This record gives sequence, C-alpha cells and structure tokens, in this order.
Amino acid sequence: MTNPTSVAVLGLGNMGTALAAAFLTAGHPTTVWNRTASKAEPLAAQGAAVAATVAEAIAAAEVTVICLSVYDTVLARLDGVDLHGKAIVNLTNGTPRQAREASAALTARGASYVDGGIMAIPEMIGQPSALLFYSGATETFQAHRELLDLLGPARFLGADPGLASLYDLALLSGMYGTFAGAFHAIALAGTEGVPAVEITELVVPWVTAMAAVLPSMAAEIDKGEFLGEESSLQVNKDGLDNILTASWQQGISADLLAPFHTLIARKLATTDGSVSVNSIMELLK
Repeated sequence: MTNPTSVAVLGLGNMGTALAAAFLTAGHPTTVWNRTASKAEPLAAQGAAVAATVAEAIAAAEVTVICLSVYDTVLARLDGVDLHGKAIVNLTNGTPRQAREASAALTARGASYVDGGIMAIPEMIGQPSALLFYSGATETFQAHRELLDLLGPARFLGADPGLASLYDLALLSGMYGTFAGAFHAIALAGTEGVPAVEITELVVPWVTAMAAVLPSMAAEIDKGEFLGEESSLQVNKDGLDNILTASWQQGISADLLAPFHTLIARKLATTDGSVSVNSIMELLK
C-alpha cells in the first residue's frame, strides 16, 4: 500500500472484530483495544497491535473507529483521553440526539467527529452488499473515505452528525416491520401445521413484489395527496379485520399487526374511507 493509514479499533465484539480485520486485510497498520483483552488475540495473530488502554490505542492512530455497545460507554471510555487533532469515527448504534451530543462533546476536546450507521451483519463487512452511512465532519470523511470504503460502500449524508443514526434507525424500522409481518404469517399458517419454511418461501416473493409500490406511495406522501386509487383506507381496514379475526379464532396473538389496524381505524373515524391508506402517515407526525 502506497499511503497506509494507521487506524485504531475500539471494541471487539463480532462487528468490531470484522471492522479491524477489514483494515488489516487491506494493509493498514491497525491497533485494537477491548475491555476483555483476550478478544484481541485472533487479530494480534493477523498482525494487529494490541493496546493496553484506550489512550494508547488512540495515540497510535490517525483514525479511531469505535464500535461499542452504547454511546454512554463511548463517552466513558474516552473520558480524560487526549483527542486533540484526532479523527473519531463512531459506529456505535444509537439515536440522532446521542450522535449530536457526542459530536459536541468530543469536538470541544479537539477531535474531528464522524458518526456512522452500519447496515450490515459482521459477515457482510468488506463486501459490496454492506452499506454504511456517515455524517458529521465533512473534511474528515472526505480525507478518509478510501479507508472507510474498505468496510463497505460509504454514503455521506451531510454535516449534521445525527443524520447517519437517523437513516440507520429508519432502515431498521423497515426491517423490523417486515420481520413482524413475516412472524405473524408463520404463526397463522402454523396453526394448521404449515411449516415455517414452507410459508416463508411464499412470503418472500410476495413481500418483494409489494415493495415495488413503495416509491409511488412515498411520492404520494411527499405531496400530501392521498387519493386512494390503488389502496384505500377501507379496503385495508377490511383486510386487516379478517386477519385479526382469523388470528383470534386460530388462537394466536394479533399484537404484531393490531397497532396498524388501530391507526387505520382512527383515520377512518375522521375521513372518508376512499382516501389512500398512506394517509395514516398524518397520525404519526
């Protein structure tokens, strides 16, 4: 490597270990730290330097990548450490407010701060299928983009350090909503002995096909025009009535879908049933 960047990785859970391994594989001098020192041994065998303290790790690197459990832990571990002139990239999962507060605190101590959100599991790190969001210190991100791209395609969202967390949690919300629907489908079909694998083979292409309508729904939401030409409130209320009733009759909980049904019913109480189901977005604001 012509211009290797020295990097430190703080936190060696499954994700932190994958991040450090990606830097090592690309030839960047990598220092690692973890509260439980034994977790660093496999990376040391690959050529990583193991720091005894957080301060030692940060001092050894141009860029410090943090992947700990929560933001409070991040701030606690950095307490009293000299951060002047250091580039900090925090990939710990948290909220936009936590990211902004961390940015303010660490910037005040002389660091340049970039927050990030990882849309991947550890096995995906370093692959094109991974996606990582970043926001915060623009010049710092641009200076080290090549390094960060080693973890997966990097998307910079702007100078507001809270944006990466916002996008991260928004995409995870879509994921969990999908899981909730799939779990309910498995439970409902399972009441008649249908194996989870069998019904899931049908759920996946069905959900994929339905996802194709999301861009047009999003355009309608942005315009604030809820015409209901394709999917009205009443049609969706009727469908969910049947799903919930069948669930109760089959002896399973409807807790995963009941909140959606409740929102539709609330909207129907104040508007015509022919408007689009997208209009329930107004209840979320």
